[in-house]
Amino acid sequence: MAQPIKIILDTDPGGDDSFAFLWLQSLAKQGLAEIVAITTADGNVQAKYTFTAACKLLQLGGFSQIEVARGMMGGSAQSEIEDAAAIHGGDGMGNLSHTLPAVHQDYQTARFADELLIDQLTANPGEITLVAIGPLTNLAAAERKSPGVLQLAKQIVIMGGAFLHPGNVTPEAEFNIAYDPEAAEQVFAASAHLVVMPLDVTRQLIFTPAMAAQISAAQPSSPIAQFIIDLCQFMVGTALAFRETAGVPGFLVHDAVTLAYLFYPETLLFRRAQVVIETQGTWTRGKTGFDRRHQAKATANAWVALEVDAVNLLAAMVEDLKILVAG
Repeated sequence: MAQPIKIILDTDPGGDDSFAFLWLQSLAKQGLAEIVAITTADGNVQAKYTFTAACKLLQLGGFSQIEVARGMMGGSAQSEIEDAAAIHGGDGMGNLSHTLPAVHQDYQTARFADELLIDQLTANPGEITLVAIGPLTNLAAAERKSPGVLQLAKQIVIMGGAFLHPGNVTPEAEFNIAYDPEAAEQVFAASAHLVVMPLDVTRQLIFTPAMAAQISAAQPSSPIAQFIIDLCQFMVGTALAFRETAGVPGFLVHDAVTLAYLFYPETLLFRRAQVVIETQGTWTRGKTGFDRRHQAKATANAWVALEVDAVNLLAAMVEDLKILVAG
């Protein structure tokens, strides 16, 4: 059997982050992934809430021993992009955090995310995959403090951007990139080992209450099953209110696609590209772009997912989450 993939998850939970987080824990329970650490980001809600959410999700899934690092502040302090509490709830978890186990890690004494990233990447060059499903503030901070450190990652898998489709917080920009465009610009300039999952594919990933019910049926009394049912119900309500699913009763599990790339790569098709980030435009700040002209592109820095087999990706996610729920 192949060695498990060593992963640091950089996240800002977030409803869809929470589902990706639980999926990763299922893959770890199956011996397919090794969760090295979690770094939390300021994004969907404030950093102190994303830290607590990450700790609670680890406790829920049985991985409370894993270190969680506190997020670097960034993004909205320098931009007009607000957090996404209106979509994800004030706690980032559908206002359900009070139903989850208490946590033992403390935000005030936790390591900063950039410090953890530098320490782990330096100690394990070429071994760790960074899965970044929030704004890229933490990764950029690590690169500023220790230039070249991101090159030590085996690869960096990013949920972010919109290329041939509209944005979701402005007509041109996706939330994770638009929240801290300068950080995204730094990360994309720092590494050529980038894999990008934009809205072009994530907009097709509609998770439904029927899928949540299938997962719950594996062990209806499981606290994880109840959390999945309740969070799905909350997220469906806000997704419909914000018109994210064209009226389909479900919500978009944007962040889950990063794990599909790592563990179910047959569900995605990619284009190699030189990705750039717009930071100056009045109407296009936070936009991701690539050159589609038929010219030599010797400086390509990323693989960009543009097509997805949504049916089989979601089916794989559901079956893996059943394993987590069943214990």
